[in-house]
Amino acid sequence: QVRLVESGGGSVQAGGSLRLSCVGSGYTYIAYVMGWFRQAPGKEREGVASMSGDNEAIYADPVKGRFTISRDNAKNTSYLQMDSLKPEDTAMYYCARLEFGSSWHRPTLSQADYAYWGQGTQVTVFS
Repeated sequence: QVRLVESGGGSVQAGGSLRLSCVGSGYTYIAYVMGWFRQAPGKEREGVASMSGDNEAIYADPVKGRFTISRDNAKNTSYLQMDSLKPEDTAMYYCARLEFGSSWHRPTLSQADYAYWGQGTQVTVFS
């Protein structure tokens, strides 16, 4: 059974940094596209960053230059390094995985492409 567990959220002052982690279990294939999404109160969930099995990464415009997605296949873990945080980054952050793994799959910020989701970790940025 595939399971994704996020951690690393918390409260931070604007301009600060946080590093989120997403540990996957129940599978070992390393070519899965991983994605990070967020949902602020009263808003729809939106894509933040995604990385393919061969480490191609894409980012949503609001986080470009501030967030960095990475992965450690040996640990089945995806990371989201968030720097220069802003109050508008406040949201519940989720990691997700495509249903199938393939070296042909490219990173995507479309929620519909993802089959497995974590429970989320809260990030609060105060000014």
